[in-house]
Amino acid sequence: MDPTGGGDTSTILADPLLLPLPQSKSNKQQQEENSCALSGVSDYLGRPVQRGSSGGWRSALFVVGVEIAGSFAYFGISANLITYLTGPLGQSNASAAASVNAWSGTACLVPLVGAFLADAYLGRYRSVIVACTLYVLGYGMLTLSATVPALRPSHMPCREDGGSFSSSAWEVSSSAYSCQPGWPQVAFFYVSLYLIAIAQGADKPCGLAFAADQFDAEHQGERASRGSLFNWWFFCMAIGISVSVSVVGYIQEYVGWGLGFGVPCAIVLCAFLVFLLGTPTYRLYAPTPEAKSPFRRLARGLAGKAKAGGLLPSSASSQPQADSEQEEADARCVLRLLPIWASSLAYGVVYAQIMTLFNKQGRTLDRRIGQNGPELPPAVLQALGPASILLFVPVYDRAVVPALRWATGNPSGLSMLQRVGAGMATSLAGVAVAALVEARRLATAREHGLVDDPSATVPMSWAWIVPQYAMMGVADVLAVVGLQELFYDQMPDGLRSLGLALYLSVMGIGGFISSLLISVIDGVTGSGGGDSWFADNLNRAHLDYFYWLLAGLSAVELALFLYFARSHVYKHKSSYRQR
Repeated sequence: MDPTGGGDTSTILADPLLLPLPQSKSNKQQQEENSCALSGVSDYLGRPVQRGSSGGWRSALFVVGVEIAGSFAYFGISANLITYLTGPLGQSNASAAASVNAWSGTACLVPLVGAFLADAYLGRYRSVIVACTLYVLGYGMLTLSATVPALRPSHMPCREDGGSFSSSAWEVSSSAYSCQPGWPQVAFFYVSLYLIAIAQGADKPCGLAFAADQFDAEHQGERASRGSLFNWWFFCMAIGISVSVSVVGYIQEYVGWGLGFGVPCAIVLCAFLVFLLGTPTYRLYAPTPEAKSPFRRLARGLAGKAKAGGLLPSSASSQPQADSEQEEADARCVLRLLPIWASSLAYGVVYAQIMTLFNKQGRTLDRRIGQNGPELPPAVLQALGPASILLFVPVYDRAVVPALRWATGNPSGLSMLQRVGAGMATSLAGVAVAALVEARRLATAREHGLVDDPSATVPMSWAWIVPQYAMMGVADVLAVVGLQELFYDQMPDGLRSLGLALYLSVMGIGGFISSLLISVIDGVTGSGGGDSWFADNLNRAHLDYFYWLLAGLSAVELALFLYFARSHVYKHKSSYRQR
């Protein structure tokens, strides 16, 4: 598919799911454009490439495919990981939630290193290949840890924590009834898990950036396509996530953990092979020399600004004036983003609860479809968030954006910061709804005398938690996509992978903050013989208090974000209408 609609048409394709947009250029002009070599771009053999034979949606879809598989695999594991930790590995609710948050936090922070290596040395194409290799290795080891007897955690739960685990979920010998698995098995499991986190470090800052590289920002049609890529990228990720948590979650709960870990491994391996098939069509940008020391460049830029402001003594410099001015401009780009980054961290804390506490909360509810229908696995409930994304993205792109475009005069409907702020407000509302639902669940458990029966199903339909999942899904469409576009667009040109890594670090540090909060609150509220907010018996816990705490943090965060956003200056002033 020619990203510009082909040499014999007068249209450009904004994205593969939308109608073509008018193109003012003649067929001859279009053919000349397609035959011209692109500056600064090469193929995988280092040869110059032409617009008409490379890049565009044709190439981007190969990248999107491998990223869908990556999301399928990652969320297929993470969505139900807390169940595996509290089951075969025998951890408490609090320690399991902290472990999941620490792992997911690491997976979101490692991209800072991966982005530097990609921008400076490897390039994005090679980084994606490294990521896929590590994915296959990590998911393969994870599968072995659940299937090979010598590597499988030899544990059956010796405490009742409100969950029932059938022997089909993991096979054990009749003599293996210890309360804790052996440390070699646990170590092998965590090594495989953190290999996946390292793979995320190579993949996440480069996958989206590499897909965006397939569109020329200087070309009208391809720039329109790149703008649409961010929306539909998240839409496709939601497809992978929703299918994953539904299908893989069911397999893990009712068939076995070995197959439940093996399916993501097979999907990633197949997607890796498909990605390699697209290699001849990719547009590759060589790592820029200035990216090899981004922090040094930024430090020089900051020093230059400090000298200009009289904070540091001025000294003679051997650098050309143009280089110094560019470094100072790059430093300004990064400095302008830091307050936005810092005021977004509470969003990352709330985001971390979707894979952990929301899962445990849903496990206690009546998950039957109808009176006598089948029971949904707890992990399947997490498909509600991606499902809301799948519903909201087309509505947002086709109805909300045109209306906002008419109201604001902004071609995107909302500026990037306005979009992020709307997402944060939705997240605040979502966690407040979660607190109200949890308070209702606890009251229902008390009314039916189930406080001391952690294995009982609370007579409260799973439909009660649909709103909190749906609101978090809508918040993701607004805040996550907004942050992605903001940190890609507003970073210096040579450091865009680093920009996407900074966006991911919001989720990573949010996960670590969540882990720290849970550990501290669990220790404080559980001391003196009292019930912790995160007690293994959730009918005696108080997740509602924790959700209200997060709502308060989110409110403070939103106020700070609005304060910083009002004074933020975009890198391309003419491209955005700030309100």
